[in-house]
Amino acid sequence: MAEWNVGQKSSGLLRETERAVIVGVVHGFQTEEKLNDYLDELTFLAETAGAVTLKRFVQKLPHPDNRTFVGKGKAEEIREYILNNDVDLVIFDDDLTGKQVNILEALFKRKIVDRSTLILDIFAERAQTAQARTQVELAQMQYMLPRLRGLWTHLERQQGGIGMRGPGEKEIETDRRIVNDKIKLLKDKLELIDRQNVTQRKNRSATVRVALVGYTNVGKSTIMNVLSDADVFVENKLFATLDTTVRKIVINKVPFLLSDTVGFIRKLPHHLVESFKSTLDEVRESDILVHVVDMSNPRMEDQLITVQQTLVELGAQNIPTFIVGNKIDAYKENLFDAMLTNDEKAEILEEHLEHFQSNYPQPWIFTSAITKENFDELKEKIYTMVKNIQETKFPHLKNDYDQY
Repeated sequence: MAEWNVGQKSSGLLRETERAVIVGVVHGFQTEEKLNDYLDELTFLAETAGAVTLKRFVQKLPHPDNRTFVGKGKAEEIREYILNNDVDLVIFDDDLTGKQVNILEALFKRKIVDRSTLILDIFAERAQTAQARTQVELAQMQYMLPRLRGLWTHLERQQGGIGMRGPGEKEIETDRRIVNDKIKLLKDKLELIDRQNVTQRKNRSATVRVALVGYTNVGKSTIMNVLSDADVFVENKLFATLDTTVRKIVINKVPFLLSDTVGFIRKLPHHLVESFKSTLDEVRESDILVHVVDMSNPRMEDQLITVQQTLVELGAQNIPTFIVGNKIDAYKENLFDAMLTNDEKAEILEEHLEHFQSNYPQPWIFTSAITKENFDELKEKIYTMVKNIQETKFPHLKNDYDQY
């Protein structure tokens, strides 16, 4: 079992496999079913970060406790389980304050990680380029800043009034100044990188740009590989890639640029969205969005709505978009009973697919990046949209198509 010193300032997980329990609270307008969906995803996040989940704890409360997040009785139940099992860390599905982390570490004698810290840990591990590493570090600093006071455990032993004046407070101010200075340096560095990226995007501005968008782990990179014959990293884990990959593709002598962008997720830390705005410019500045969804995921429609809401936040909701229902092979395998006839299967499938097409305004194409089912239809759809935009925006380049 990993050792953990209470009050130690640290972030993220150790690199060896750790044994975790996860904790969620049903509060506000949330339902227990919705929380269980979140905790399923949190378990997958923990697995991606290198942890195995032993048990989950759920409690209904009007609002989270401001000291221990869960109620006193539930906290004691968690503590008893930890004492009797080989547990390394406790992962909470919501963000915790520095004070809550401090109190929970003292109570459980184990490392405490919240959802944002876990996601930031995964991003930190997977960032490959200077831009991605800078964006993650900026998000970590911005997340840490308001939590500095709670992380200084020795302040609680000080006597004092309103501001707890004394040497400890000076140490906090020193830390805060250091973090603020670091944030400014990182923002300046990102600004420089972003200016370079803007220049690069201007250099390719005479080409139609298509971006693959979607929830994390829906198969965007696999589709990118099939369309471009490129070797884009693919893994069955959340946030397999953070850096936007751009490939030039030609279909029927019509060239365009295809981008594989970072996946979205529910409850994505605000600071992470802010830090990755320059990367997400690839989405905002695209001419066409291909919204990829995982048909085999039982929470597919929730994920679809999450992506649509994120696109609105990015100001990309008016970009021409169509939806690719990926992994249709796995969807049909989950949908059909073995005793059904082919005609019955076809009828059931048509009803289900009509539901999606009637409930969402964008056009749909149902395909599989593995079996290549309906991939010709996908390529034809992209070709038609690209050709229309190309001829509208860049009519003077029409004669150049013959070179491809």
